[in-house]
Formats: sequence, C-alpha cells, structure tokens
Amino acid sequence: MPYDSESSNPDSRARRVRGRALVALAALAPTALAGWLVWQAMSSPGSQDNKPPKVLPLPSRSAPSAPPGAGTATVTVTASSTPGGAPGSASAPAASKNGSGAGPLAGKTVVIDPGHNPNNFRHTQEINEPVDIGTNKKECDTTGTDTNDGYTEAEFTLDVSHRIRAILEKQGAKVVFTHDGDRTFGPCVDERARIGNQAKADAVVSVHADGADEGQRGFHVILPAKVKGGAADTAPIVGPSRELGVRIAGKFVQDTGMNASNYVGDGTALDTRSDLGGLNLSKVPKVFIECGNMRDSRDSALLKSAEWHQKAAQGIADGIMAFLGG
Repeated sequence: MPYDSESSNPDSRARRVRGRALVALAALAPTALAGWLVWQAMSSPGSQDNKPPKVLPLPSRSAPSAPPGAGTATVTVTASSTPGGAPGSASAPAASKNGSGAGPLAGKTVVIDPGHNPNNFRHTQEINEPVDIGTNKKECDTTGTDTNDGYTEAEFTLDVSHRIRAILEKQGAKVVFTHDGDRTFGPCVDERARIGNQAKADAVVSVHADGADEGQRGFHVILPAKVKGGAADTAPIVGPSRELGVRIAGKFVQDTGMNASNYVGDGTALDTRSDLGGLNLSKVPKVFIECGNMRDSRDSALLKSAEWHQKAAQGIADGIMAFLGG
C-alpha cells in the first residue's frame, strides 16, 4: 500500500485506500479527451517507457464543483471544532521577495507547501499530537519517508519547492511558503491549510514524495474529496482543485517523463482523498503531488537527481501557470 503523506507510522499505509475515489471518465466528451491526450503525448528526455495518464479531462472553470461521480466521496461529521494553532516555532511563513508584479502571473498569490520538515524527527512527541482536521483528528505532522540510503522526503520537497518558487517569481507571482526548514518542527497540517487561506492564495500545492513498495512507481496528484464537518467544508474548492490537479498532472508527465502511478489512481495520475487535513481545511484551490516513490530503486534515482528536481519543479510550475492562465 502507498505511504500516507500525513502519517509517519508505517502501519498507516493500509489506511490510505480509505476515502479514495477514482476519477470518473464516463462523462467525458470524446473530442475533449482526444485533444487532452494529444496535448499530453510526448517523449521527454530521460523517460523510461513512459506512458501518459489515461485521463485527464478539464472541467469548465465556471463549474462550482467536480462533475457528479467524479471521485467526490462525501463525509459528514456533526462535531464542530476549530483547528488549533500549531505548537513549536511561531515564525511567519516565508514569503516571496521577488514577485515583481510584472509578468503573466502579476497579482497572483501561490502558496507552496514543502511536505514535512527536516527537523521533525527531533520532535516526534510534538508532531504526534493530534490536531482537528474537521472530519476527525490526525497527527500534527510526520517525519515523512526517505530513500533506502537515507535521502529524506523533507530534503527533497524543500529543494523542489525552492525551484518552483524561482520559476513562478520570474512570472510575476507572489510566492508564500508554509515553512522553509526554519522551524523547530511542523507546521501542523491545520496550520499549513490556514497559511493558504490567510494568503487568499489563487493556488496551493503541497509537494511530497511517496514511500510505497519496490516496483510501485510513478507520480500522482491528490485531490480533495467533498467533505463537511467542523471547520472542514471543501464543496467550494473541489472543482477548481481538480482542475489545478489535472493541469499539474498533464504538465508534470510532459516535463519530467515520469509515468503516472502504477499503484494509485488506476493510471489516471489522480487520487481523491478525504483524510488529509491540509486539503480538508483549505478554503482555496489546493492539491498534493507525490512526485514519485522514494522506496523504488528506479524512482529514487530520479528523486535524488538535481537535474530531475528541476524538471519536477518545472512541471509543477507549468501546471500552476496553466491553471492561473499565465
């Protein structure tokens, strides 16, 4: 089973499949699907027998939510709650200094959420404290996964996030980080969502890498399910988040040559989940991307490559720009 992005306990991998709904394809217009697949078709340098995702139709930007049946499992919880502040450092999130206001993304705010924190492993008690994610409670944060030779997910996500920021700032965007490795631990998943909300971000992307079994390869983008409970109500963001995810998936496979996941999403590169606090509590369009499997020898070779990091950052940034119309 795949690694749970918000749980450091290996036993939690089996829980990941809960709440997942596959993206429905039955309602696709044949011409839209054909055009999309042509757009995605490519042969990127460094690809290894890569195939484009099966999917990825785009909903209308005016659509308030994903089409009926498009992987939106509804969760309703009656208990009311408000997410608490994250313990640890109270330092402000790192903001863009170079969003010049000139360029196709002028006036746009993008929040980049580097998954985990390199210092989390020193604060396991604190990061194991539960926080309210609306539908239930979950650990504040986790240590993340790593490659078999010890290269950590937190190191990977920070490096790729810096590269994304540089690309987006050149296009005029204001870029805000949820953290920059400068906190003692965290931030907790509820605070990560609040940072995006308070920034009134036009798009939020949480950067991750998976920790599944050897032979399980490829990337996937995690979309918010339709959930409601406590402080969680994702109905307004399900549609735009799905469009953001579709854009990123298409550009990511094009720019990196990485296959769509062979173990999550049934070849679509899309996975819908209702158990991630970073998505449940978001009030703005947000997705996670699992850039590959750190525990697979072939994927991990890419995930440790600075050259591939730049390709991954370009793919994510291109997807964001396509979503924002830049």
